[in-house]
Parts: sequence; structure tokens; C-alpha cells
Amino acid sequence: MNVNGIGTRGYPAWSGARKTQQNTAGKNFAEQVNNVAGAKGHTVYMKTDDMLYSGGNGSGLSFYIKYAEGSTEDDPTVIAKGVDENGDEFEQTIHINKINPKSATIVEMRALEAYTGVEKQNGFSSLPMGTGNMGLNDRRDFMDMFKNAISDMKLLSQKKAAAYYQYSMQAYWDFMNKK
Repeated sequence: MNVNGIGTRGYPAWSGARKTQQNTAGKNFAEQVNNVAGAKGHTVYMKTDDMLYSGGNGSGLSFYIKYAEGSTEDDPTVIAKGVDENGDEFEQTIHINKINPKSATIVEMRALEAYTGVEKQNGFSSLPMGTGNMGLNDRRDFMDMFKNAISDMKLLSQKKAAAYYQYSMQAYWDFMNKK
């Protein structure tokens, strides 16, 4: 009979002879070290004065953005160069006025963020959380992402964070309405 975890002999039911376990921690650690040693490195672009943006995310995507030579006030154009999540180099020409935050890539939104000068929270980003795993060609509805982030922050009673995301979302709405 077992009562509250106490076995029939007065000892906890789980006590008794234990099997000898192999020390797999050392083995797993060695495997992890070997995996890291063989992994590709990440490319990081250090921001220079002529760059609008330099950064990346957790997927391995890393890039910088500069104004294109033919960029005008009527057609602001940028060039994004970097490496995608697979380590392949890329170069994209992005026409700022053609960016739609309701269906945009992370690279397009970083270009728009830099162009509009939206204040970045703690100097990092004006964009909502959830962009850290986006690949080069992944598209998201950033306006919905903002709405979800605002809702989450309100639920967590994070009024300042909710207000910040509201401010950022409004800046991108203003951009879309100005087009």
C-alpha cells in the first residue's frame, strides 16, 4: 500500500536501488562542441556613416542598407546587401514608396524604418517581436504583428511597451496613407 508517496516499509515509494546511469553529459558536450566547430560562421556588417541600417536576426540573415545612386526625393531607393539565412550573398534594390507593411519582408521593413526615422525602442528596433526568425524572402503582415504586440503588452499591463508599439504602428500607417 502507498500513502502520500510512502511505501509499505515506511520509505518513500521512489527510493530503492537505482540503476547506474552512464555519464552522457560529457558525450553530449563533445558532440555539441564538434557541431559548433563545423558550423558556418555569421557575417556581421559594421555600420558606417553612409549606411541607413546594418544588422540581422537570429535566422542568420545579415545585411546593410544604403541609398542607391539614382535615389530621388520622389522615388527614394535603397540597396540592401548581405547574406541570407543560408549564407548566400544577396543584393536587392528597394523602392521605398512600393513597400507595403501589410505584406513586407524584414529587409523592406528595415529600409522603411530607416527611411522614416521611426524611433527605435532602446536603440534596437521599432518593429514588433517575432521577426527574429524571418528569412530573406519571408513576408509578414507587420500591421497585424503590431496589433498582436499591442494586445499582448496590454494583457501583460506593459503600458509603455503598448504605447511604443502603437506609436510605431501609427508611423507606418501614416506612411501608407501618404502614398
